[in-house]
Parts: sequence; C-alpha cells; structure tokens
Amino acid sequence: MNVNHTTTAIAVSRCGIVLLFGGLAAACIDQGTPLEENTLESNPSIESLSSSVIRVPLPGETHFANLKQLTFEGENAEAYFSSDGEQLIFQRRHQGEYDCDQIFTISVAGGQPTLVSTGLGRTTCAYFFPDTERILYSSTHLASEECPPPPDFRQGYVWALYNFDIFTAAPDGSDIQILFQTSGYDGEATIAPDGSQIVFTSTIGGDLDIYSMDPDGQNVRQLTDEIGYDGGAFYSPDASKIVYRARYPESEDELADYQRLLTDNLVRPGVLDIYVMDADGSNKQRLTDNGAANFAPFFHPSGEKVIFASNVHDPDSRNFDLFLINIDGTGLEQITFSEEFESFPMFTPDGGHLVFASNRNGSHDGNTNLFIAEWIEDSR
Repeated sequence: MNVNHTTTAIAVSRCGIVLLFGGLAAACIDQGTPLEENTLESNPSIESLSSSVIRVPLPGETHFANLKQLTFEGENAEAYFSSDGEQLIFQRRHQGEYDCDQIFTISVAGGQPTLVSTGLGRTTCAYFFPDTERILYSSTHLASEECPPPPDFRQGYVWALYNFDIFTAAPDGSDIQILFQTSGYDGEATIAPDGSQIVFTSTIGGDLDIYSMDPDGQNVRQLTDEIGYDGGAFYSPDASKIVYRARYPESEDELADYQRLLTDNLVRPGVLDIYVMDADGSNKQRLTDNGAANFAPFFHPSGEKVIFASNVHDPDSRNFDLFLINIDGTGLEQITFSEEFESFPMFTPDGGHLVFASNRNGSHDGNTNLFIAEWIEDSR
C-alpha cells in the first residue's frame, strides 16, 4: 500500500466561507437564518467570556456558567481549542457556500469564521499544534476536488470511509503540506498536548485501527489490532494515555456485516463504546457497555475523567447528551440535558471552559452550532 510521508507543498485556492457537519450530527444542509445578532464582545481573550451571557443553561446543567453560542447558521461541529484557549478550529458546512465540510477557525469571542482549508473535496478532524504555528486536518482534495457522494443509506445508517489524507498548514491555511497519505482512509488525527505524537485512524493495515506517528509523519506505530472500528482518539493532558471509541463485532453475523461494509469503504456506527489505553497501545480498558452510541470522548484536565456524548437514554434516537465518567468506568454523571443532539466536547487546558456542538436553539432541523461555557468543577 502506498504510504507518503513527504512534505510536498501544494498550491491552494481559497474561496468564500463554509459549513460543517459533525459525525453523528451530520444531517440536512438547509439554509438557516441567524437566530439573533451575535452580540459577543470583540475581545478575543478567554477571560472576556464571563461578561455577556447570551444563552441560559438548561435545568440540571449545573457545571455550566456564562453559556455562549458562537455560531448561528449551518452545520458547525468538532471544535477544538488552541493551546492558549483563544481560538477554535472546526468543521463547517452551509448551503450556498460549499457542498462539503470545510475547516474554519473562529475566536472564542465569536465573530465571522475564517476558512483555512482548500475549499475543495471534503475535510474533517482539524486540530491546532500546541505552538499554534501549524494546524492539522484531513481532506479528500488530492483524490478529487469534487465533494464525494454521500454513503448509500439503503444499507442502513452507515458512515463513508472517504479517501482522506492528513495535511498540515499554517494557521491561515497557507503552506499546506502532506503529512500522511495512503490509498485508503487516513483521518481523525489529533496531537498530544506536548506536541510529541499524533494519533489517528487508518485502514492502512486492512482494518480501522488507531496509529501514532511523530509530528513529521515518521515512525508510524499501530496501537490497536482487534477486528472492528477504533477511532476518535485523543491524548490525556500528560500524553500518557489515549481515549477512543470502538466497536468490535460480537457475533458471526455482525463480523460478516462489518467486513462486507469495510470492503465498500463503509462502517456502521450504531453501537460504540469508550475505551482508554496507554499511549503505547497497552493496558486497554473499556469504560462503557450500555448498548448505545458512545463517542466523541475527551479527557478532563485532571486526566482522571473522560467527557463524551451518548444516546444511552434512547439508543434508537439522535438525542445525545454529554456525560462524565472516571477512567476506571465508575462515577457516570450526566452533564447536558437537552432533548436534541449534543456532542464533541473539549476542555481548555486549564479546565476553565468547555466547548461543544449542539442542535439546541437551532433555526431549523439539523442546525448544529458551537457553544462555549465556563466550567464549574464542583457543581453541588
């Protein structure tokens, strides 16, 4: 299988603004109208977030204060902080801009998103390097500049494994370089807080497994090898552990279905569980076992807990809430209490704020926006 770790520069054209989707949140792309004027202050510092609340947390959301909505139209999701907590990088899709998800940055104070991907193909899973001098994301634009078609839902609810490659670029989207490329799926890449390693999911070995590599794309190491879907990995604050989602077939019929779909570059994400392992792939531990779709895990700044999204209250629905759990699988606590979709949580490194994507206050069905809240650690 062809693996390219070169850093060949690629010329990019940039056009307009874009909208995103968000994993299980991916839905309609009807044009929406803004809910209201964005009255967030112009000061981009994280400290300014306490000065003007524009949304009230729902009953039971006692960990939230000063909840703010940052986006107001389209499908916005998978937002991740820069190390200084002043910027977010995320996926966005909006009718009339681009047909597929593209990567944008936005100040935590709000304002207009800035396109930083090429505007070509489909993009996913963007992240800041710790020094904020580079960004990381996956894109299909080398395979085709066109937006790839959606998966065939006649086979049920499935995710498409597009021909993503992993790229780095300057924070403004210039100087784009190939970091990792194969003939299959290479995505879901994130970076250790100390910048020492990148973790990602790839089909390079014939299955959906998690790998790590150096920041320059060298020294690729396979971390998971059980048949099934391993993905959505993030490092702990001290880079000693990795949290991820996974589903391993539990019957011959499920295994046959998984392998058949994988041949067609598809995966069925109906049931997913949260796992933690050491950064070298050892000491794997399952945190959830509830028959639901548990995904989008991220470490609490203490490194002793994980926040994630789940539809555990109704596994057949799109009603996802955020939950917090200890890394030994105990102490499950519900964080959000919406009757809609909430996912993709991430803490600032100091634990002072949480960003997440939600359908709450949406202008139309499937309208997914970014929210940021001051995190109250002891909510009692």
